[in-house]
Order: sequence, then C-alpha cells, then structure tokens
Amino acid sequence: MDAETPKAARLNLPQAFLLLGTNDADGKPEIPVFALRTGLAGAILAELDRSGAVELRGKHVRATGTAAPPNLEHELELIQHKSRPHTPKRWVSMLEGRAAVQRVFESMAPLGIVERTGERHLGLFRTVRYAEKDHGPRAALVRDLELALASRAGSPVPDPRLLALVGLLEASGLFGKLFPEADRVWADEVAKDYWPSRAVEDELRLVRLAEEEAATL
Repeated sequence: MDAETPKAARLNLPQAFLLLGTNDADGKPEIPVFALRTGLAGAILAELDRSGAVELRGKHVRATGTAAPPNLEHELELIQHKSRPHTPKRWVSMLEGRAAVQRVFESMAPLGIVERTGERHLGLFRTVRYAEKDHGPRAALVRDLELALASRAGSPVPDPRLLALVGLLEASGLFGKLFPEADRVWADEVAKDYWPSRAVEDELRLVRLAEEEAATL
C-alpha cells in the first residue's frame, strides 16, 4: 500500500460517509440502517454535484453532460436516462438501498481500506459486511473534520467538500455521535444550506413520520 492511501483526499464523499457511518471492527451501521442508506444516497448526489456531473436547476436535479466521477457511473446513468427530472428528495429515495451500500464498500476494498467479512445465520444465510482493514483513511477524515471544526470561525474557510460532508453527517444523525462537543447549531445550518443534505433531512423526516403513524395503528 502506497504512502498516499491514508489521506482522506483519496476518498469520495460516499466512501467517506460510509466509512464514518459504520463500525470499524465489524462494518455494522452506527445509526439505523435506513438513515445510513438515505445519508449515503445524499452523499452520492453531493459527489456528482461537486464533480460537476449534475446540478440543481430550480427544483430538479439535472445531468450536465460532464462525465461521472469514478465508481458513480451507474448513478449518473440513472439520472441521465430518466424521462423526466426529479427533485433531490425523490432522487435520494431512488438511490438509497443495500445495493448502493455494497457498491461503495466494494470500491474501497481494492484500495485495502476495507475487507469483506460475513455473518452466518442458522448455518445457511450469510450477511456480507465490510470491516476496516486500514484505519489510516478514517483517521485522516476525522482529523480533517476536527481541523475544519476548529477553524470554522476564522480563516481559512473549511474546504467545501468537508462542509458537504459535515452537512450529510448532520442530516443523517451521525455528526453528533462523531463530534459530541461540536457546535450542532452550526452543523444544522451547514446541512440546510446544501441541497443534497436538505434532501436527506426531508426524506428521513418522512420516514420517521411514517413510523410514528404506524406505531399508533
């Protein structure tokens, strides 16, 4: 493994989000599975936006004609080939799922960051998980985020990609778990200022309302 691997800059936003959102020992989610999948969908949209492959025009997400960043060709093709445009929230609901989680983990496996493991149920069914193999990238991510949090009130302004990650972590419920002493009011403002993280918040709000209604039946 080369000396560059531990750098957080090697990770795209979906990879960074998923690495922070799962336990380093066994790959289990640090938040409810539905929140992890929804947050990951927002991170996919954010990476496509940051790379210039999509943009928000009015209320809809549209492809720009720019090529997809590595490992996100499938998601960009979905957006390109839809007969009509959709809102960010609609795309979050369409992109979330187990398959997206597995694709992002599989993109990190060849880098030596995670390795595939599994759990056997009744001796027959095997659940695929991805445990952390190299702690360097996660540690670099946490360090970069801590530096951004420490310098946010002054200069220089935190990197836009780190701000996007902060918004996604806050929207999905991960930010407070990772940085319990950080300014949650600021993190909430960051989340609301960026359309992919707003879409995550909107989708999770509907999921929780549906759960509350179901619980009263």
